[in-house]
Amino acid sequence: MARRSVRSRATAAQVWRLMMECTMHQFGHTSGVLQELGLTPGHMKALLMLEPGEPRPMGSLAQQFACDASTITWLVDRLEERGLVERGGLPADRRVKTVVLTALGVKTKADLERRLYEPPPELSSVDCRSLEALREVLTTLAEAGEPECAT
Repeated sequence: MARRSVRSRATAAQVWRLMMECTMHQFGHTSGVLQELGLTPGHMKALLMLEPGEPRPMGSLAQQFACDASTITWLVDRLEERGLVERGGLPADRRVKTVVLTALGVKTKADLERRLYEPPPELSSVDCRSLEALREVLTTLAEAGEPECAT
């Protein structure tokens, strides 16, 4: 049993290293997309957290970013200057400030997602069964890592 555990941990470490290498390999692509769109990694993260037509409390953005409210305020200021988001408030509680994508923000987010989520050519050589198995494992990992936060 202990031998299997050591072997399993070693395999998990190898898999994690390979996942990190794949991520770092794709970082150049992601950086290029962001540069072409005139966005920063912070802009990207915020845009991907916002859904069209769904105002999001600034506090929940800060919580999901795991940062101070003033940091989110600064980031939203930059997005607002570019016309990608606008601030509002909750009708039930005017103290709560919200942020929502503008039409330009929706368009920019869609372009960003289209370009970021285009699979790399290397995946086209992988057989469908292997891709489905990989998808299942990555889905499990992604769901296990989702933070619980107020929306």
